[in-house]
Amino acid sequence: MSGNADWLARSQAAVWHPCTQMRHHADQASPAHLPLVPIARGAGPWLYDFDGKRYLDGISSWWTNLFGHAEPRINAALREQLETLEHVMLAGFTHRPVVELSERLSDLTGGTLGHAFYASDGASATEIALKMSFHYWRNVGRPEKAEFLCLAGSYHGETVGALAVTDVAIFKDAYAPLVRHAAHVLPAPDFRLAEAGETPADVARRAAAGLADWLEKNGERTAALIVEPLVQGAAGMAMSDPEYLRLARQLCDQHEVHLICDEIAVGCGRTGTFFAHEQAEIRPDLISLSKGISGGYLPLSVVLCSDTIYAAFLDDTVARAFLHSHSYTGNPLACRAALATLDIFAQDDVLAANRVKAQKIGAALAPLAAHPQVAHLRQRGMIAAFDVLTDDPHFSRRFYRAALEAGALLRPIGNTVYLMPPYVVGDDEIALLGRAAADALEAALR
Repeated sequence: MSGNADWLARSQAAVWHPCTQMRHHADQASPAHLPLVPIARGAGPWLYDFDGKRYLDGISSWWTNLFGHAEPRINAALREQLETLEHVMLAGFTHRPVVELSERLSDLTGGTLGHAFYASDGASATEIALKMSFHYWRNVGRPEKAEFLCLAGSYHGETVGALAVTDVAIFKDAYAPLVRHAAHVLPAPDFRLAEAGETPADVARRAAAGLADWLEKNGERTAALIVEPLVQGAAGMAMSDPEYLRLARQLCDQHEVHLICDEIAVGCGRTGTFFAHEQAEIRPDLISLSKGISGGYLPLSVVLCSDTIYAAFLDDTVARAFLHSHSYTGNPLACRAALATLDIFAQDDVLAANRVKAQKIGAALAPLAAHPQVAHLRQRGMIAAFDVLTDDPHFSRRFYRAALEAGALLRPIGNTVYLMPPYVVGDDEIALLGRAAADALEAALR
């Protein structure tokens, strides 16, 4: 079998890698160098390259993997499904995995969100949720409700519609002429923004006051507010108190505005509950899910909507139907992986086990709170993060390279270092992540 060097050369010659300046992969002398790591196989929380070196997957392969690589129960479910049905179009057809998955997802919302619409990725789910809201208001005779609200630092995907509700300049600015200017950015409840004497709940209430002011003046033309509940990922794991969601739900009800919870990154147990919004004891009108819903195995996304929204599309007129479509919508293999994932949640009492592991992750990072260049050490469930006070524009790359040397996949977002490991990490792996984060921090700040 070829070693790392061969696969690196072939990949650089043939593959355009995502979210990367490709020159940074090739130029090892650059301080912005981003090593390209060829992976031969995975097992549990570990990834192995072609030369036998292993890396602890501390970020769940971009937040997707829940129960480790090559999980035997998901593998077995997919093998069985392969022998039965690999794919059939969902337009005019249905199949067992998509029906069962839709039923089980609705059950997880207590039956309040009763229909599931499928796609393959998070950005597509965002597009679907926005279009559903927009089209709902048109179908019920309120076409003036056509604008959307998002939060400062929000990230909801990189397709053109999703960029309209994304507030991360590096993803959005180059495509500004393509983006619909119908989204308004409101203050985020990020508790790093606390003023002297403010609690996280105070910050949430202050942000909600901004939402209240906007809706008081513009509610009649607002279709929906989209939020990442409790943790805004691309904003640097910006965490917030559930109070914001409680107040946002009240305000959206008051002004007849849909609340869309983007649970693509934070759903499936990442924050301590299966859905992050549950910690606010509310339900949104629409939920978007992806990443971990298939256990990190196959591309799958889903939007769950209320029966009220679904009913507004039922008519003899085709133009009132929701005509959005993807060729692989509701793919049986992906749905079967998702069903196996939900089975593991039930069989292993995952949420209870994660509460114990979350405490251990917090303890492993706790010594860093005393570091003079560490700020805002924070945690929500299985997501932990801290900010690094440095003006070095290449800090994140230096940290990433040092963490790889220490045997851990940890990829900062700007100056924010975070851990989001698969739920199968044990005590030794958690300790390794803590050591790797501390060692990489020192190496990156030299």
